[in-house]
Amino acid sequence: MTKSLNIKTSQKIVPMCYAYTTPQISDHDGWTKIGYTEQKVEDRIDQQTKTANVKWVLGWKGTAIYDDGSGDTFRDHDFHAYLQKNNVERKPDTEWFHIEPKPSHDLFVSFKSNRGILKSNAAVGYSLRAEQTKAVEQTTGYFDSHSEDDAPEFLWNAKPRFGKTLTAYDLCKKLNAKKVLIVTNRPAIANSWYDDYVKFLGTESGYYFISSVDAVQGKPFAVLRQNMPSDAKGYIEFVSLQDLKGSIYFGGNFDKLKHIGELLWDLLIIDEAHEGVDTYKTDRAFDNIKRKRTLHLSGTPFKALANDKFEEKAIFNWTYANEQEAKRNWDPAREEENPYADLPRLSLYTYQMSEIVREHVEQGADFDDDGENENYAFDLNEFFAVSNGKFKYEDAVDKFLDALTQQEKFPFSTPDLRDELKHTFWLLNRVDSAKALAEKLKAHPVFGDYEIVLAAGDGKLTEDEETKKSFDKVVDAIKNNEKTITLSVGQLTTGVTIPEWTAVLMLSNVKSPALYMQAAFRAQNPCLFNFGGQFYRKENAYVFDFDPARTLDIFEQFANDLSADTASGNGDTDARKRHVRELLNFFPVYGEDDDGEMIALDAEKVLSIPRKIHAKEVVRRGFMSNFLFQNIGNIFSAPKAVVDIIKQFEPVKEPVPVTDETKDDLALNEDGEIELPPALAIGRATEIFGDKIYGDVADNLTAAVENFKAQTPKTEDAALENLKNVFKSDVEKQLISAAKENYGKDMAKSTQNNVVRKITAETNKIIDRQYGNYKIERNKIERERQKALAAAPAAERTEINADFDQRQRENKAALVAAWRDKVPEIVEKAGQTVVSAVETDKRRREKDEIEDSVRKHLRGFSRTIPSFLMAYGDENTTLETFDKIIPDDVFKEVTSISLDQFRFLRDGGDYTDEETGETKHFNGHLFDPVVFNDSVKEFLTLKRKLANYFDDTNAEDIFDYIPPQKNNQIFTPKKVVKEMVDLLENENAGCFDNPDHTFIDLYMKSGLYITEIVKRLYNSEKMKELYSNWNDRLNHIFAKQVFGLAPTEIIYRIATAYILGFDENAVISRHNFKLYDALPAARNGTLEQELDKVFG
Repeated sequence: MTKSLNIKTSQKIVPMCYAYTTPQISDHDGWTKIGYTEQKVEDRIDQQTKTANVKWVLGWKGTAIYDDGSGDTFRDHDFHAYLQKNNVERKPDTEWFHIEPKPSHDLFVSFKSNRGILKSNAAVGYSLRAEQTKAVEQTTGYFDSHSEDDAPEFLWNAKPRFGKTLTAYDLCKKLNAKKVLIVTNRPAIANSWYDDYVKFLGTESGYYFISSVDAVQGKPFAVLRQNMPSDAKGYIEFVSLQDLKGSIYFGGNFDKLKHIGELLWDLLIIDEAHEGVDTYKTDRAFDNIKRKRTLHLSGTPFKALANDKFEEKAIFNWTYANEQEAKRNWDPAREEENPYADLPRLSLYTYQMSEIVREHVEQGADFDDDGENENYAFDLNEFFAVSNGKFKYEDAVDKFLDALTQQEKFPFSTPDLRDELKHTFWLLNRVDSAKALAEKLKAHPVFGDYEIVLAAGDGKLTEDEETKKSFDKVVDAIKNNEKTITLSVGQLTTGVTIPEWTAVLMLSNVKSPALYMQAAFRAQNPCLFNFGGQFYRKENAYVFDFDPARTLDIFEQFANDLSADTASGNGDTDARKRHVRELLNFFPVYGEDDDGEMIALDAEKVLSIPRKIHAKEVVRRGFMSNFLFQNIGNIFSAPKAVVDIIKQFEPVKEPVPVTDETKDDLALNEDGEIELPPALAIGRATEIFGDKIYGDVADNLTAAVENFKAQTPKTEDAALENLKNVFKSDVEKQLISAAKENYGKDMAKSTQNNVVRKITAETNKIIDRQYGNYKIERNKIERERQKALAAAPAAERTEINADFDQRQRENKAALVAAWRDKVPEIVEKAGQTVVSAVETDKRRREKDEIEDSVRKHLRGFSRTIPSFLMAYGDENTTLETFDKIIPDDVFKEVTSISLDQFRFLRDGGDYTDEETGETKHFNGHLFDPVVFNDSVKEFLTLKRKLANYFDDTNAEDIFDYIPPQKNNQIFTPKKVVKEMVDLLENENAGCFDNPDHTFIDLYMKSGLYITEIVKRLYNSEKMKELYSNWNDRLNHIFAKQVFGLAPTEIIYRIATAYILGFDENAVISRHNFKLYDALPAARNGTLEQELDKVFG
């Protein structure tokens, strides 16, 4: 019976501060150690003193909870800062303070009541941890190796809780950066930058903290720029990206932040670099900031996201594995509390297959009348697909939800588990799937007790607005409900923190390791919460997944992408396995064993289970699986001989449409990818659209551009949108319509939609960028006008206005001219984009069809593999040895090609080009050796498992997994065989009780008929009386009673392997199975004489 999951998300704790002295140590006279713990105070002090055998005296202990009724907690470093601001001396890099326990306790009581508010602004000293020091050293080294004129950029790809604000401040000091600008997409984090500034820098550092964001307004040490002292030697200015984009100097409408674009900044820090920096407005804003160096900060925990923009030496990584290793290796004897202690550990539970489809998947291979395999594979996106507002697999989804709440190995199956997983995050692929699932959850007898939050947009809001809306909904739901489930199709997977989430359910077929882990880490945020008057610390978080092959592949990539020696697929097997093993120490993975029990997976299983799943799928499909094949695109560069070989494979229903011209017709590059020549797109676009359509679109767009001249600042934004809409409308009405008329069915609806989106986005980017520059200049002119008017006498104002009006007209004329000049290019590029998309899509479909045709032919070959394995296979059989175990004539008879031809497909080789006479090389490698070899092992294991045909508990036999061939190798099903033998026994009562009766199969295929005869004879009570010893009985049956003829060598070997392979311990000394084709003799009436010859 499957055991219930061992899920434990949180631990009850009491946050405590404490103080003790060590009277025996004279150096500590007058000094008190003050710390924090969530353990029992006495135990924590023992950890620090026991090793050195130091006696200690407890001065005091108290809860680390403010006394203002808020229930907020604090840490020892908060109190340490308070002590230092009260001029209490601290030993550097320790938690020892020059104060007696009693006055320190008085200060502690005061701190709890006033939250540490003091007028003193004295900063406290700090020491960086080793990883923080490394980040600073690596960054300064990189900046020093590049000229300021190059404006070098560096990325800290560090998980939350790394301590980026303090470390970044230390970098500022090391660089001696006087003018520092911090920009973030999340203004709310201004508090953390301000707090660390006050605590660790302060004005005595030489820096002033400048900011006008709401989060720090009114705070004593956040100054406005206009109030900054004139003798300030340096400053750190904090602005939000929203404020920056709202400035008239960066494309907005408000007169603010002019100095940001005027100054040359020593260092620009972009916080949360992976968020909100991909829009043209953001790009424009950063383009207008002059700086010597840029530091990007990202909370995304792995470097795959950053590799495109930053070279490897321009990235500092602090990953989940680094963090958890530091947490594990922290010495409890150290004075300070483990800074990583409150970071939960992740565990991953992956289920081999939804219980709903398990029965379907585990049955034998399904073959249709042509021997083709039913093309079934579990896919999460398809499983949760919706049609007309309802799940396509309604009953299956219902059973899935019931399994989650009823079957013990699933995460919501007991009240205790549901109490552990109060707030969870479920990721799906489509909005309609999320909406349909929300309705089902609300109506479910268990999940109906949860507040269901649908965090899936409807497209009416911007992405940022959707995220804010979803975030607020989740926070409100958690505040007001004991249990919640958040359904998302991508929202809230980055940039937000919901500490209460304890698990993520992956119900989407995410293939990207970056996106997968981004979602998984949503549950790993630290959380201290109060429930029923008790404090609890989140210690563990969980990921539940239902596609193990995909999941474990991602886990392996994640483990190896964290290390330079194995990133991007590099490294040998041992190195990759080592990295998986290291990650498993901190990120354990649980999966199902063969009996469905959840077990911890080691590195070997993480790497082998996806292969095993693929191998099982290959065997289940009778080896007619595309998993076996690779490098199919090589066919387009292959010699004609290769195509001819593949054409010989049967069964197929269509030819392989590859000729010498196919590669050029499909516009394939050397990598086998479609790369449409620009001249083709230009030429076809000109043919389709011509001067007439191009001219009409250009005229309409030009008219809209010219109309912009007459607009006032109040109407310009609306006119801008009209300009975009005119072009989008013309693209759909004229360009797309003409293309549809020309291409007909070759232009798919999805292609039309994608083209319109692409053209609209590209055109809007051009229009918006030029309009943004115009708007910046317009606002600057207006600002200058106001200043000039304010300083001028009334008599001069008319002339001043006239001058500035002329400048505005010139500015607008420049914009209109720039747009007008771009119109022909925009229109023609749009036409070429349409043609390029359709032509590429058409070729891609044709390429896919050809490759699919090749795969069908290759499946015509691969369907023969089970027969060969049955006849010739053993534990040493691999793709590399496959050609060595089979006679050439047998191979050619079954497959239609020679072994040399098979080797050419497998290994490649040199060939002579028929046209040029040159010697060229074909790479081959059309078969995946890993999948092939794993599948061979899986089949041979299954063969042994099903070998004992005397065992009636086996509902299937090995021939359920061997597809019929297109020659005479067609196996009679076991059910039919039994019916035939039943009929024989009914017509010849007691025929299996006589030891002298003989039975013959004149045309054996599988041997099933003979085995059924042998079973009846063996189990006969009369035969048991005559031959009580089981081995003697079998030897009599095989030597005297059963006979069989097989028409070909391979059928002979298959039949005898099955008939005689039922028990490794059985010794059959003689049998009467012969390789002989009885059909010709039966046809010419000489069968009886021939049987005498064959059997003597």
